[in-house]
Amino acid sequence: MSNQEQIQLFGDNPIRTSWNEAEEKWYFSIIDVVAALTESTDPKQYVKRMRGRDSSLDEKWGTICTPVRMLTKDGKLRMTIAADMEGIFRIIQSIPSKKAEPVKQWIAKVASERVDETVDPELAINRAIETYHRKGYSDEWIKERIFEIRDRKDLTDEWKRVGVKDEQYAVLTNDIYQAWSDMTARQYKNLKGLKKENLRDNMTATENALTRLGEVATRELSQNEDPKSFSHSRDIARRGGGVARAARNELEKQLGHSIISRENANTLRSAPSPKQIDDQSKP
Repeated sequence: MSNQEQIQLFGDNPIRTSWNEAEEKWYFSIIDVVAALTESTDPKQYVKRMRGRDSSLDEKWGTICTPVRMLTKDGKLRMTIAADMEGIFRIIQSIPSKKAEPVKQWIAKVASERVDETVDPELAINRAIETYHRKGYSDEWIKERIFEIRDRKDLTDEWKRVGVKDEQYAVLTNDIYQAWSDMTARQYKNLKGLKKENLRDNMTATENALTRLGEVATRELSQNEDPKSFSHSRDIARRGGGVARAARNELEKQLGHSIISRENANTLRSAPSPKQIDDQSKP
């Protein structure tokens, strides 16, 4: 399956989803949907008990569930039990919850929006802009973020062209981050006090600009060298990140302080200027 993984929110509940291009439909993490419906501290056990009390569901479980690669808490892509909209609706029938109908409506809306966006991609861009506006981001920040999303897509398309597998994208991304910031994506998130949040949505404009430069440089180098191995792609990613590192070094030399910031989306939207950390604070 050709998948695009995303984390979407039902209220405050993150639900991992994966768009299957071949089938043109969403798959939803069963565990995440159950957690959102039940607020269970152990949704895996809840699923086990649910199957035990609903023999009809248990009999159809093998056809309802589809293993799909999705991001886990450690930031890696792992096989996760998922179901399409029809399968999730069947599971919801076995869960006594006041949230059942709102969740069904949300899932149907997500599925419908994505199908519409495949016909008219502008709808996806407009929806992203509306979401960022609701979260309190400025028009200028949103404009730059949309450009970054486009450049990131161009980079992953290039990686796909040269044979890089989806699960290897995170390795190459970390190579770029480490080359310019001295941190992996996870270390960067820890610095900013993030868990599952999108790192790029929690960067300052300068941090995002340098990340974007590293990704654009990586794409250009890859197109120029046409790597035939993953190790070559990793070398290119490190060199692409190195281009951003050179820009960072020159900027910090001019500024007299580090541009790496502990600020995240919550503080960036309320603070007049980002707090900086000195070089001795870096991992």
